[in-house]
Amino acid sequence: MPNIKSAKKRMELNRVERSRNRETRSKIRTAIRRVREATSAEQADEHRREAVALIDRAAVRRILHPNKAGRIKAQLDRVVRAAR
Repeated sequence: MPNIKSAKKRMELNRVERSRNRETRSKIRTAIRRVREATSAEQADEHRREAVALIDRAAVRRILHPNKAGRIKAQLDRVVRAAR
């Protein structure tokens, strides 16, 4: 446990940021699962659009590495094309 005031503050800020990042990653995983479990091509495409928006936002904020974001989006595109 830190004794210095700035270190205590940093620890609290890290906790808040970590919880926000976990929430974002959880939303992304849920969105990806929705795309993969979609019953129709139209539904898969709609869910893909939502997932891509979340992934892009996470990549800009560096929650996900930009290359990983691109890789996930390419995988989702393949899933949607296969559903057609």
